[in-house]
Amino acid sequence: MTDIVYAGNAGKDAALDRGWLLGHFKEASDPRHSEDVEIKWGVHPKGDERAHWVTGEDRTALQVLISGRFRVDFPGRSVVLAEQGDYVVWGRGVDHSWYAEEESVVLTVRWPSVPGYAVADADADAEQDGSGARNTGN
Repeated sequence: MTDIVYAGNAGKDAALDRGWLLGHFKEASDPRHSEDVEIKWGVHPKGDERAHWVTGEDRTALQVLISGRFRVDFPGRSVVLAEQGDYVVWGRGVDHSWYAEEESVVLTVRWPSVPGYAVADADADAEQDGSGARNTGN
């Protein structure tokens, strides 16, 4: 029965899969595999920013500030998460980007978990799955 339960540390586990703790990109035998939802523990140094705007988003997202100061940009509007527990939710089709105004930790929940999303940047640090950016180079 232990193979249906997983206990870990978000900070340590996040380092293994670009911050993502749960989603379609985990092995099917892993209890963290899900096609319904993705969860990310995002640790961002001050000045960290999204490489490209996300366009044509197919999912709904929730971001909750754990610590720091984190800005989420939308066309014509920015939301600053400044106090622990501040959050923002946006739906399908909403273009967005982000910027860490201070060193920040942000929990992101997205649904559904959609295969095939990746940052178009070839950089070795670029996220490959669950980044929110389409392979088409958003």
